[in-house]
Formats: sequence, C-alpha cells, structure tokens
Amino acid sequence: MGIDATADVHPSAIVEDGATIGAGCRIGPFCIVGPEATLGADVILKSHVVVTGMTEIGDETEIFPHSVIGEIPQDKKFKGEPTRLVVGKGNRIREGVTMNTGTEGGGGLTRVGDGGLFMTGAHVAHDAVVGDRVIVANQAAIAGHCVIEDDVIIGGLSGIHQWVRVGRGAIIGAITMVTNDVIPYGLVQGPRGDLHGLNLVGLKRRGVARSDITALRAAYQMLAQGEGTFQDRAQRLSDETESEYVREIVEFVLAASDRHFLTPG
Repeated sequence: MGIDATADVHPSAIVEDGATIGAGCRIGPFCIVGPEATLGADVILKSHVVVTGMTEIGDETEIFPHSVIGEIPQDKKFKGEPTRLVVGKGNRIREGVTMNTGTEGGGGLTRVGDGGLFMTGAHVAHDAVVGDRVIVANQAAIAGHCVIEDDVIIGGLSGIHQWVRVGRGAIIGAITMVTNDVIPYGLVQGPRGDLHGLNLVGLKRRGVARSDITALRAAYQMLAQGEGTFQDRAQRLSDETESEYVREIVEFVLAASDRHFLTPG
C-alpha cells in the first residue's frame, strides 16, 4: 500500500491513508481516492474524480471529471456489508460516470472488463458483469445483476433491465429499454426493445468470414420462423450447425437465465 514514487498527485487531491497508487499514475485536481482503493499503473484521474470503496482500477484506465467509481449500491437491501468493484485495464470512463460495488445477495462483486468506453453519464449498477471492449453511450444505464458480454454496444439513453444478459457482439439502439435477454450478435431497437436482426455491421468490422455470416443469417431465420418454442428451435440448430458463431447463440439460449428472450419479430 502507498503511493508509488513515480506517481503524480496534484496538491489539491486527497489520497487517504491505506490507498494504493501504482507507478506512473496521474491524479488531478480535487480528486478523492479512498482508503481501500487500488489504482494500477498509469491510471489517470483527470480532476474531481471520486474513487472510493473496495475498488480496483486496472492499468492505463483514464477517468474523466465528476465520475464516481466504487460508491455503495443503489439497493435498499444493501446493509453496509463489504463488497467490491473491479475495473479492468485500458478503459476510458468519461464525465459523470457512476459504477457501484456489489451486494451480498448478488455475490459481492461488480466487474468491468478491459478496453471499454463508458460515455458521459453512463451507469453500471451493483453485481453487474461487463465484458471486454464494451461501449456504453451517453446516459445509458446497466442495472443490477446484468451480464454484458464482450464487444457489446449500448446506445445512448438506453436502459438494460436487472438480471438481463446481452450476448457477445450485440448492439442496442439508442433510447431503448431492454427487458429480456439478447442473443449474441443481435440487433435491438425501439422504445421497448425488439430483436430486429443481427449486428451485421459489427460482424463485418471484426472480419467474420462470409460463410459464418451466412450461417448466422440462416440461424436467425430458423429462430424467427421455425416450429416449436424458441428453445426448441435453438436445440435443432445445435444438432445441425457447424458454425462456432451459431453454436455460441445456441449455448446462450439454452443456458440458465432469470429472464425470457427478446425473440425475432
């Protein structure tokens, strides 16, 4: 514990006893770092940033003014028990972002992966698990206990309902309320979010092979129009597909969940 000799702490900042400040950190004016916080190497707190609670910030993460990272959950069931927030490496956390620690009932940990972009006013609630390279646009909110897998994009002013899972590579349009699980690579839009197709633009940008995109489109059509329940259709896909991307959707649909699914219209 302590402040590394290579860290640069502005005279107006408060770093409380017990905090750990890694090599090369830059802590700007009027920031507050609490006694149980840990900043990895080369973390930047621009100014007026609060990092509190049992919070770990990964290397090279940059946090912009007026963000509050590691405050207690916005949950009436929280009774002050020790819980944590772990933020990965290389994130960019813009102005006014809030991220809360977990709750005892949710496992006690909120976790954010690497390389994410959290735009102005975004919120990550207690016990959420956010993957790598996730983009959360302005004023969007991820509620408690959500699972947001890698490479998801959440549009501005959107809300992800508690306990919802959003599969890898999915995209949520702006001003959208998502109340049920979203399959990997799904495209969701509308005031009460509906599944409108696949995130084809995102798949192409990531260089996914044309054969896999074709397989995904065929799988989507089967999920949309096949016989039986949504899970029945997914099970048939499991027996027929050779695409790892389609198999990822199948495994997501057949996994245990506390929510229903957004299904193709």
